[in-house]
Amino acid sequence: MMEFISQTWPWYVSGTIIASILFFLLWFGKEFGTSAVTRVLVAIFGGGKFSDFFDFPWKTQIWNLMFVFGAAIGGYLTMQFIAPEPHFAQISEATVNTLNESYGFNLTYGEVPLLPEFYQSWESVLTLKGFIIVVIGGMLIGFGARYAGGCTSGMAISGISNFQLPSVVAVIGFFIGGLIMVNYILPFITNL
Repeated sequence: MMEFISQTWPWYVSGTIIASILFFLLWFGKEFGTSAVTRVLVAIFGGGKFSDFFDFPWKTQIWNLMFVFGAAIGGYLTMQFIAPEPHFAQISEATVNTLNESYGFNLTYGEVPLLPEFYQSWESVLTLKGFIIVVIGGMLIGFGARYAGGCTSGMAISGISNFQLPSVVAVIGFFIGGLIMVNYILPFITNL
């Protein structure tokens, strides 16, 4: 059973599962999105007293909160009990070479950690590179998700499945921004 669960599943299995979940969410009048969880948490702790943005019936979003907590707990349990050790990312040799040559990493093919060593310590955040990637990057992600009315998964998975034109425009923007970031800005930052 564990071998069945831990195998790499083909795209059509995961795609069917995602489509089924979205079908049921639409059936019950709900939308998938994880970036709204922060809003729910702030509302639970009384944020509505200070801002109208957090003054909403947050109990209707408890299912979304449970989804995020379930994903975190599932990820932890998977890494502790299911995923084979050592925990290495399965990426191609060409990608490893590109990361080493263009982005300043020092990775070995077949032994790429899931989280590069640089990002595994709090001291890294105090460096210019760490501050830009973790702090400024995190703030930009939060701003972008709030400004667009949803995160990448919410727009791409839930928004497009609802035939929402703003989600299509947002996803196109995500891809353009991602390409610019990965090809022109990130190599500069990772080589600081």
